[in-house]
Amino acid sequence: MKKVLFILALTSSLFSWGQITTKVSGNIFNAKTDSVYIAQFFGKHYINYHGAKIDDKGNFELVGSVPAMDYYVLRIGNQHIELILRDKCDIKVYGDGADLENFVNIVNSSESSNMYKFMQKRNKFEALSMEANRIINADPSKRDSVNKSMSGQYQRFQGDLKAFIARNPNSPALFAAVNAVDAKADFQTYESLVKQLVGAFGDSPTIKKLEKNYLGAKAQALANDKLAPGKEAPDFEETKPDGSKMKLSDLRGNVVLLDFWASWCGPCRRENPHVVKLYEKYKDQGFTVMSVSLDKDKQRWLDAIEKDHLAWPNHVSDLKFWSSKAAKLYGVSGIPFTVLIDKDGKIIRTKLRGAQLTEELSRLFD
Repeated sequence: MKKVLFILALTSSLFSWGQITTKVSGNIFNAKTDSVYIAQFFGKHYINYHGAKIDDKGNFELVGSVPAMDYYVLRIGNQHIELILRDKCDIKVYGDGADLENFVNIVNSSESSNMYKFMQKRNKFEALSMEANRIINADPSKRDSVNKSMSGQYQRFQGDLKAFIARNPNSPALFAAVNAVDAKADFQTYESLVKQLVGAFGDSPTIKKLEKNYLGAKAQALANDKLAPGKEAPDFEETKPDGSKMKLSDLRGNVVLLDFWASWCGPCRRENPHVVKLYEKYKDQGFTVMSVSLDKDKQRWLDAIEKDHLAWPNHVSDLKFWSSKAAKLYGVSGIPFTVLIDKDGKIIRTKLRGAQLTEELSRLFD
């Protein structure tokens, strides 16, 4: 069975860990081999722990020890089925050895069953992706038509991925989803999955390795993120409505909400009344707002300030729309975008709006 398989991060040093006893039995008819094994797969080779014969009716029973509760496979020749094994588990597996891609039923382990079903969908999508790449490499003129076709497949798979994550909270089965999430593009989802896996299956050597890799990736991401909490907010100078200049650092000593917005931005305008209320509530305790507009029409900018009752004096803009120098400095790709900065000019958090902003300011001032 050609599958996207777990590359389990175990070394021989882990095999001395406390053993657990497991039982896996069932029936594999049409098997192309006479034996089955509990094993782990390391990309190019298996490590078998114990095996058993398949009788002439397809029945088998595997009872034995493995190094730790973790992710294993039921190996059937050069095919296998992923399983989650815990101490004293008693899992039954039924399948058609001639078509394990489509005919497998796992009983007494809903986490293994759910993981396997999602992996079937994932494997099919990845097979389609590989075939699409093969077609494009063979005939580059087909790139647009193939990409258009794959766009629908991608959207369907993303729907399957989101549904799987939602239906399996805090389950070891989510390990199958981690490898389907682009950590660079969606670090928040990746981080959530890792934390759920650590909470649900933290003694697993595979999850320990995953957590270590995640912590390293997060540390690197924070090191590369100039807006990470605790870092000094990049300073800049910009023009106020009256033509005078002001710097962000002029507000040092206050807690500052740096708010990127524009008169033409509907979500920004809907958020403004909430920011006004918070400003009125906390302005006497050292809270202020610095609004950076991405407008290009000065009168519309000034009219919006007046209409939305943005009473703080710290309004600036270079009237360069998305080419705003301050917006580029802060990597703003969408508005509203906010940065909460402490009295020493250090970043507290970014992208705070609504209830989250209220909660953070309450923590600081109440």
